Amino acid sequence: MFRIRFHGRGGQGMKAASRILGNAFFIEDYEVQDAPRYGAERRGAPIFAYVRAGREPINERGIIRHPDLVIVADDSLVPVPGAGVMSGVDARTVILINSEESPQVWKQRLNFEGHVFTLPVETADRAELRFIGATCVGAAARLLGVIKRESLAEAIRQELADLGSDMVEINLSKALAAFDSMQAEEGRVTPAVTESAADYRPPDWIDLEFEDARASAPAIHAGATSVEVRTGLWRTLRPVIDHDRCNRCWWVCSTFCPDGAITVDSEGRPQIDYDHCKGCMICVAQCPPHAISAVSEQDAQAEEAEVAST
Repeated sequence: MFRIRFHGRGGQGMKAASRILGNAFFIEDYEVQDAPRYGAERRGAPIFAYVRAGREPINERGIIRHPDLVIVADDSLVPVPGAGVMSGVDARTVILINSEESPQVWKQRLNFEGHVFTLPVETADRAELRFIGATCVGAAARLLGVIKRESLAEAIRQELADLGSDMVEINLSKALAAFDSMQAEEGRVTPAVTESAADYRPPDWIDLEFEDARASAPAIHAGATSVEVRTGLWRTLRPVIDHDRCNRCWWVCSTFCPDGAITVDSEGRPQIDYDHCKGCMICVAQCPPHAISAVSEQDAQAEEAEVAST
């Protein structure tokens, strides 16, 4: 059974990508599971989707912990702990990254012994990220070696039909170009041997004491109360602004912030609302003078506590 995991940001089409690949497998007479996995994240937040495909009925459920193929649509996710890109990866896993860096660079960065492939340079154009889902699927289908070009094209036409013929053709062109570019690596991905249920190890559950509803029930009972939802509690990395380096080009960071968590004071200095910054690090990637850095949330809270105690 093949186990494939897609990683991207909300809005980059990973849900659609998993559906296209799952449909392509189905056309090839495979049993298939495909589904996205995300919570209350919005555009820009890390998400993942997965596909399982096999010739026999699939009894496995839940997230894929040990993938055969990992597809990364946005290389800025690789160092983000919360994205879990390298979770469960071993030497036999194949990694496909949308990046302008070479596979050798990524193997060195990740200290990874297995196969790493990058999409062709032209597909790494940031302006083309809205088509990156189909591009990733095209390359992945060739790496898997069991999906024919015609099946991939038919899956794209079926899954994207509602977007109109023009969008279908653009996505189809991107996917088939990526499919052709991986010709030399066809069949590189091999499915792992299915583990026996007899070897299953249950996770280390944490039993939480039941609380009275008056203590733990939701306290928000009306609309337009999103300010009360502290999405900053999701954060594993904290963006920190160095105002000495900041050029006050606030329209960049404040515009790219998907949650509007960056405001501007009367002097034109950007300020981050940490109660509602979920730590997607888009501002870090977009800041022209590199005045915003990523700091471990744990370290930042420890430093705050130390300052407060003095």
